[in-house]
Formats: sequence, structure tokens, C-alpha cells
Amino acid sequence: MKLRIFVEPQQGATYDDQLQVARAAERLGFDAFFRSDHYLVMGDTDPLPGPTDSWVTLAGLARETSTIRLGTLVSSATFRLPGVLAISVAQVDQMSGGRVELGLGTGWYDPEHTAYGIPFPPFGERFAKLEEQLEIVTGLWGTPVGESYSFDGSHYRLADSPALPKPVQNPRPPIIVGGLGPRRTPRLAAAFADEFNVPFAVLDDTKAAYDRVTAACEEAGRDRLIYSAAQVVCCGKDEREVERRAAAIGREVGELRTNGLAGTPEELVEKIGGFAGAGCERIYLQVLDMADLDHLELIASDVLPHV
Repeated sequence: MKLRIFVEPQQGATYDDQLQVARAAERLGFDAFFRSDHYLVMGDTDPLPGPTDSWVTLAGLARETSTIRLGTLVSSATFRLPGVLAISVAQVDQMSGGRVELGLGTGWYDPEHTAYGIPFPPFGERFAKLEEQLEIVTGLWGTPVGESYSFDGSHYRLADSPALPKPVQNPRPPIIVGGLGPRRTPRLAAAFADEFNVPFAVLDDTKAAYDRVTAACEEAGRDRLIYSAAQVVCCGKDEREVERRAAAIGREVGELRTNGLAGTPEELVEKIGGFAGAGCERIYLQVLDMADLDHLELIASDVLPHV
């Protein structure tokens, strides 16, 4: 099982805050540093310092880290045109020496679109755009150097693109698709993804989602994808420390034990084992208090070696 650190910078984090966590995660042996892709704070939280763009941030981190993998969970298809996204991710992959992964989804948070003048079409249209974006991004990266790429879809049209630049990773950076949708999401994952992620779901629902994607892959004639899950984490060496960390992120310990990874290191190891038994190979640990680096130290010393 690989443990990855996953942060939500829109809730109040500067680039330097993210750099501090990414460097700590790298030093402590976590597999990756991922961030959300949002432009507006959620909930009754101080909006300062304001949003940081995911791919601008990852470009900076690419030059200030050396081994840890970097990516989004997940970028919103509403935020960027697919050709521009392919260029940005390929460039950051070059800047990192081939350590980038792209999680891509439909986008869901209407208020951030309103706040920054970003169109937010109905879900059916957003899903159709996501499917075309995945086809375009992978098509651009997969076009041999010296050849051109064209695409004529319902939402995007590309004509004779040189399909440059190319990412470092061959055949391309890994693509992550996720969600609990029962029909369209498994089909989309089977068509384009290298990894399928289930965010913030209990174990039974996570396993059911994996089974649906496995069936879709078999129907498409594809090998099984890498399966992962995202879970909020709240670990303490004793109950008092667990309660303190839960209070710091405005959550109840009981609720976190049900809906996330909360408790002592021994409890986390046991629950992670349940996800492993369901076929999960990567856990994205959603770290909501980015200033608490001792939290990462505890997980790295008392959980990571046992999973």
C-alpha cells in the first residue's frame, strides 16, 4: 500500500505552506503530494490568503522537490481548455523529470465558477466535455513527434495541432479518474484512466465501485486499473491527541472514525488493511491542518512502515 499526502489549499494555504508540506512528505517517505483544484474557500472559513492555481503550484514544486510524485485530485475540466491543459501538464512533467500525474473530473462547485466568471454548464454537458478532454489530452500526448493531431467533437475542435510539447513519461503521465457514478464513470475510467479513485466513501461502497470498474475494464478488454481511495486522516498517539487534531479541523472523532481514517496508528493500520483487502493499492491521506507537520511525522513513523 502506498500512502500519498493530499491537501486542500483553497481552505487557506500559500504556496510556501504547500511547499513545506510537500518537502516534509518527500523527506518522510510518502509516495506523492497531491492537491485539490479549487478557486474558492468552502464553508465558514477565513478566505485569506486566497486561492492558488494547482498547475502553477505544481510547476513550482516540480523544481523544489526531487523524488516525490506530484498531481491533482482532481483538476476540473471546466477550468481549462484541453489543449492548454495538455501543454501545462506536459511542461510540468518535464520540469519534474517525469513525476506528474493528472487527475481530471467534471468540476462540481458552482460558487467558485460564479466568483471567477467560469462557465458552469449542467452536469450532462460537463461529463461530455470531460470525456472529450480525456480523449484530446491523451491523443495529443500520444501523437508521434512530427505528426499532427486533429479532433472534431461536440464541444472541442482541434485542427492539425503539432501536439507539442511531449511529457517525459512514456507513454504519458498517469491519468486518474474517480467517483461513485454507477455507469458512465466506470466506462470512462476503463477507456482512459490508469488509476481509479474513490473519494471519501466507506469500505463497502468503495469495493462496489471497484467491482463496477473491473467489469467495465473486462468489457473493454483492458487489464485491471490501479485502485485508490481518498480519506481524511486524523491520527494521534493516544485518544487525547486524536481529539485535539479532530477539533483543529472542526470534526468529531466519532464521525471521522466512521467516514475517514481516524484514531491511533494501530487503528489506521487496521482500517487501511481493510481497503487493501478490497483491492486498494494507494490511499490519499487528506491532511486538513497543513501547519501540523508533527501529524505527518507520526503517520510516517507509526503507520507507513506497517502498510
